[in-house]
Amino acid sequence: MLRSMRNIKNATKKGIRHLKGEYLARGKKFCVIVSQFNELLTHRLLDGALDTLVRHGARERDIQVVHVPGAFEIPLTLKKLALKKKFHAILTIAVVIRGETRHFDQVVSESARGVREVSQHSDVPVIFGMIPAISVSQAIRRAGIKQTNKGREWALAAIEMASLMGKLRGGAR
Repeated sequence: MLRSMRNIKNATKKGIRHLKGEYLARGKKFCVIVSQFNELLTHRLLDGALDTLVRHGARERDIQVVHVPGAFEIPLTLKKLALKKKFHAILTIAVVIRGETRHFDQVVSESARGVREVSQHSDVPVIFGMIPAISVSQAIRRAGIKQTNKGREWALAAIEMASLMGKLRGGAR
């Protein structure tokens, strides 16, 4: 491990250029698509994401929140918003809790697939924020009621990717 860290340091000295996004949201526009299903939890995640975006410099007027019925409706909404190329990053938020049927597996899998497909064909960074939980207590822990709020982590990823994409385009966009 120490040797590989030394190699990274030496590579930087040899003039290799490293690009990394920054946690600066100022001047960037964000969209959050949030599922209304399991709203008690998705609302907590949304609060964490919005707070993080604002704390890192995003203006409230540069953030749009779009509410959809459930996780399955996120990909279509995402596709429509990504095509507009109005946002520097789009974040999705959903909580799906396993029930007694296979419905859980289908919703999680197809929602993830839809988000991935839009992300791959879009010039807009898409952050996949979904908590697929085995139980309500597991979902509660991950939504920040008792532990870390994943909405905050996802917002940081959105900020970092928006910054990185600007650098890759050759400007601050």
